[in-house]
Amino acid sequence: MLIRSVVHIFLNTRKLQDNRTKTPIIIYGAGHSGYQIAASLIQSRSYNVIAFIDDDEKLRNTTVRGIPVHGSREAKHLVELYSVQTILLALGATTKDKRRQVVEKLTPLGVRLQTIPTVEDLVYGAIQDDDIRDVEIEDLLGRDPIPPRQDLLDRCIRDQIVMVTGAGGSIGSELCRQIAPEKPASLILFEQNEFALYQIERELKGSFPNLHLVAILGSTLNSKQLQEIFRSYRVNTIYHAAAYKHVPLVEQNLIEGVRNNVLGTWQCLKAAAQCDVANFVLISTDKAVRPTNVMGATKRVAELILQGFAGHSSKTQVCMVRFGNVLGSSGSVVPLFKQQIQSGGPITVTHKKITRYFMTIPEAAQLVIQASAMAKGGDIFVLDMGEPVKIWDLAERMIRMSGLTVKSSLNPGGDIEVVQVGLRPGEKLYEELLVSNQVMGTEHPLIMRANEHHLDFEETKALVHKLEQACVDYDILEVKRLIMSMPVHYTPERIEHDLIAGKKDKIADLGNVTLLPARSAPQAATQLEN
Repeated sequence: MLIRSVVHIFLNTRKLQDNRTKTPIIIYGAGHSGYQIAASLIQSRSYNVIAFIDDDEKLRNTTVRGIPVHGSREAKHLVELYSVQTILLALGATTKDKRRQVVEKLTPLGVRLQTIPTVEDLVYGAIQDDDIRDVEIEDLLGRDPIPPRQDLLDRCIRDQIVMVTGAGGSIGSELCRQIAPEKPASLILFEQNEFALYQIERELKGSFPNLHLVAILGSTLNSKQLQEIFRSYRVNTIYHAAAYKHVPLVEQNLIEGVRNNVLGTWQCLKAAAQCDVANFVLISTDKAVRPTNVMGATKRVAELILQGFAGHSSKTQVCMVRFGNVLGSSGSVVPLFKQQIQSGGPITVTHKKITRYFMTIPEAAQLVIQASAMAKGGDIFVLDMGEPVKIWDLAERMIRMSGLTVKSSLNPGGDIEVVQVGLRPGEKLYEELLVSNQVMGTEHPLIMRANEHHLDFEETKALVHKLEQACVDYDILEVKRLIMSMPVHYTPERIEHDLIAGKKDKIADLGNVTLLPARSAPQAATQLEN
């Protein structure tokens, strides 16, 4: 009896010492997901699960795998009692709204919030230490996607030759990922950046070994190359995602922005029409609506090109899809804020009142494909982006989610400060999705169809040729005058930001610009000319 007691004391002492070397952790959610996670973590050498938190009254004061279940009101006490620095979320297949509520409830505790990648990880294998990751702001922004309609996904893709321009970019690459599983006859990746093209080709070959992939280096300004591609591969559908989209950089490199975003669209569309490509889809942006920057203005001109072209005697049907910021895209504030937090701050926000719409890249790409299937010719599709997000609040939220505190006048001892640095060249406080209120629904609840003014084909073609000549002459003032003469609603700043023009000490005088009359419906022309 004495020997058994000594052994028991020895084993318990050893277990206590082992637990002290493990990271104390609380699991939020005592349901099936929590049970599965606990089962895996009990075997782990890294974690000691000291409690469950669950607001289900039926589970209160019970144990799961010998671990006590507490209500969320006791979370603060447990964190302080056991010096817990991490709470692991085991929410299963919960909605983003529910996940947001839980995170908002736990964030003030100043602990690290972590989760596992997917529910499938619980079903198909035990949880490993490196499967656990921090809860990201991307997990909370946006909304739960609506299941796509398969008939809309199929219409422009299945058994067809599909080409994506800008295939290595944020949107272009995601379009490729969404197109690949829909069984196109071939997928052509068109990209001017060699490394970006290499990356997306390699990824798709690994994920879809049976997909016929064609990776082509080139520029949308090269009309002859485009014609050769369209004819050689008999392209059916083009998703035109190639564009310069970083607002300050395009503001400082105006001519190249116009050449790539406007003339590149013109040359690509012209070649598509000459080769009888069936569908041409332009990826647009909310910055095209009443733009104050060159990037937004060029994207609105690109929209006008497609609108003016609609109704032209050609077999090519055109449409454009307009939406706001996507999470994780190049230039997004989220990765920038993460980097600034890791560096100890401060987080820089251009203005305390600035707001932006956010959508995940996969949701945006999926909606683009479905919208293109509903095109009738010259359509401007606008995606429902949900509610706008205040960027200042986003920054503070990301600090707290990292287990840190916001440094401010009310909390001078905080960890990370958020500072206002002023709007960048051409930047707006808020973005819009519609030029006018003339909008109607479509077959899809998150896709709207806008009716906006534009020019007829002959006027559009004449202005594009003038823009092309102004770019050749490097006449920035003339380029801006031409853009302002179109129904773009472009209101540039009076400061010249272009890096080359600024060296010439030019002073822009954009007064007395004559605006061309807008059309409410496409005007037919007889033939497409150079």
